[in-house]
Amino acid sequence: MSIFGAAAKPAEVKDVEVKNIQADSVSSISFAPNADYLAVASWSNEVRIFQVGQGGQSEGKAQYTHEAPVLCVDWSKDGTKVFSGGADNAGRIYDVATSQATQFAAHDAPVKCVRWVEINGQGVIATGSWDKTLKYWDLRSPTAVATVNLPERCYTLDVAGSLMVAGTAEKHVSIFNLSNPTTIFKTSVSPLRYQTRAIACIPDGSGYAIGSIEGRVAIQHIDDSKTASNFSFKCHRKDTKTSAMAKSTSDVFAVNCLSFHPLGSLATGGGDSNGTVNIWDHYSRTRLKTFSDVGGNVADTAFSHTGQYLAYAVSYDWYCLLNLYCNKTMLTISPIASRSKGVSPGLPSLPNKVMIHTCLEDEVRRRQKK
Repeated sequence: MSIFGAAAKPAEVKDVEVKNIQADSVSSISFAPNADYLAVASWSNEVRIFQVGQGGQSEGKAQYTHEAPVLCVDWSKDGTKVFSGGADNAGRIYDVATSQATQFAAHDAPVKCVRWVEINGQGVIATGSWDKTLKYWDLRSPTAVATVNLPERCYTLDVAGSLMVAGTAEKHVSIFNLSNPTTIFKTSVSPLRYQTRAIACIPDGSGYAIGSIEGRVAIQHIDDSKTASNFSFKCHRKDTKTSAMAKSTSDVFAVNCLSFHPLGSLATGGGDSNGTVNIWDHYSRTRLKTFSDVGGNVADTAFSHTGQYLAYAVSYDWYCLLNLYCNKTMLTISPIASRSKGVSPGLPSLPNKVMIHTCLEDEVRRRQKK
């Protein structure tokens, strides 16, 4: 106890680096929904699975491969299977029990998003692709059980309960009620001015957060009666002033990733020059925690199922160059969609790591309204 009668603040545990991750940039990370296992997808064509233990220490457990860079990864509800999608236009599944990986999905362009969803009590996999389609896959069938045409290329996808939200090129947002999954429930355009980079559904399914390349996040509610509560806020920006008399200017960095904590707070990862992760209580519009100077572009973030751990990947982001890899002209992304300062040729010198942060309660618990 402190001299003022309140409990002493717990000591902050130093973030721990995950050992033996892939040699090339990390593209996506995802914790299992029922245990502290972390799946790490990479531009090296590999997915690796790590067990996270006390204090954030980790141990490699398994890996499997695609035929091209892996862009997304997710888990089944029971944590027995890992799903991934990649630039080989394929979705692949890894069975933890048998250590076998097989292809379950095919698209006509890279698979950018994969999510496990529950439809009428049945678990299926949703894949979003740059071929402008969203497909549902029942693992008992070799072909998609349903296909939905999206307005543009799928860039981001998230699910919370019966709510699923897809963000595409040209700032389109497609909202699904999974009680009727083959019909888009509502369409809208992002309230932000520039390209959508990430979407995360609010855990209670009441709405979603959307982030863009302009260093801004918007909170949007599904219920039309709550639209007055929609708002946006600036983040991942750096104000600079060359002299006392000069006007300050802002360097603006992309919001690369969004993740909700089980308690409802929101983590944002950005393309800031030295890397920044913020945790927000978006209801009170308060920043709870900042991780600054983490070493470079933050490619993805993920909370563990209990919220004890926050994993964040610090890696160079290759999305500007994927068009060259695919040898297609359909993908046109401004350099600030990847790194706000443009594409860097000196890749070997850039950091590539996944860090595990042990969360303290005051870093993630929402503030009580006064």
